[in-house]
Amino acid sequence: MNKQKEKNVKRNRRKMRIRKKLAGTAEQPRLTAFRSLRQMYAQIIDDETGVTLIAVSSSKLGDKTKNNGNVEAAKQVGQELGRKALEVGIRQVRFDRNGYKYHGRIRAMAEAAREVGLVF
Repeated sequence: MNKQKEKNVKRNRRKMRIRKKLAGTAEQPRLTAFRSLRQMYAQIIDDETGVTLIAVSSSKLGDKTKNNGNVEAAKQVGQELGRKALEVGIRQVRFDRNGYKYHGRIRAMAEAAREVGLVF
């Protein structure tokens, strides 16, 4: 098995361990993050109804020519997600790091969302 496939298998195992214990409700939806090499994505999901309430990506926010997969772009995604959530009336969420380590872009996105006013 090549290195990238092995990394994905390990991340999916961590993801499933987390998701067994973590589910979003109407009162506390789940904030999930996904990072690719070029973009950063974040969603707020109500797992009881299976509906995505808010979705933000770095490709929709910034200039297409800039690098949207860096820490600065992750901060922008977190700030925009926090603003949209507060507009809708969502204050508390449960954070799902989606199997990624809590550092780098995932941490930058989470801290930016906290600075705007989301609680998790």
